[in-house]
Amino acid sequence: MADSAVAKAAAQIAAAQAGVPQIKSFFDPATFTVTYVVHDPETKMAAIIDSVLDYDPASGRTSHASADQVIAYVADKGLTVEWLLETHAHADHLSAAPYLQRKLGGKIAIGEHITTVQDVFGKLFNAGEEFRHDGSDFDQLWKDGDQFKIGNLNVTVLHVPGHTPACIAYVIGDAVFVGDTMFMPDYGTARADFPGGDARTLYRSARRILELPPETRLFMCHDYLPAGRTDYVWETTVEAERAANIHIHDGITEDEFVAMREARDATLDMPRLILPSVQVNMRAGHLPPAEENGVTYLKIPVNAV
Repeated sequence: MADSAVAKAAAQIAAAQAGVPQIKSFFDPATFTVTYVVHDPETKMAAIIDSVLDYDPASGRTSHASADQVIAYVADKGLTVEWLLETHAHADHLSAAPYLQRKLGGKIAIGEHITTVQDVFGKLFNAGEEFRHDGSDFDQLWKDGDQFKIGNLNVTVLHVPGHTPACIAYVIGDAVFVGDTMFMPDYGTARADFPGGDARTLYRSARRILELPPETRLFMCHDYLPAGRTDYVWETTVEAERAANIHIHDGITEDEFVAMREARDATLDMPRLILPSVQVNMRAGHLPPAEENGVTYLKIPVNAV
């Protein structure tokens, strides 16, 4: 069966040319996360992808140094923010989307399958009746194949589950923001052992992205500086991934990938910030409501993960 969403994305990439987006990256070394500001040079309309709220787990304090760098760049370039885009409910950092929305405007958006994540983790954190499981904390929920614009830039949404059920990639002009579906060729692919994750599904999602034209630019959400490399990098191409990705290059079968991924995942510790991150990010980056004493609390379930 033809994959209509990938066909749309491929046609968009082929037609991009003058519509190539302007891309500015911000790397957060504390969480190894890359935030992107993507804008249309003609209209100065912009989107911010996968923002970071600074969080100190020892003190429980949040701060905005990372987000303020993004705000300063947007102001310096005279950009108007239309969208605050999330590729998924991150398990390694808290989203700064609500803070950026207050400062810059824009709509907070994520994939429609965030409701599955909300169901699972809402129960884990005993979030209570105030927590809605319908995705309504977000301003926009995307489905596979949805298309929208950032100024005059065309955007196509690809649903790429496997790492989480709600993972999506944004194809903006000739560039794809892949979230955690894959990493640089020398680091491989994301883990698939979180609730709702699945290695076989991850393989199929990654191969969807790798069906795009070879010159397509791919932008990673993280880089973890594997052995043998001295500089953090987060941009590559479909061609480079198909040739050299250590987990999923051309010739790796689905069964081979699943065996590798499941064996590797069994050796990995949980991310340091998974518990605070997910209970915030499933709420579109909003902290849980303050309790009667005016203090907001993040829960740590004991012996439950």
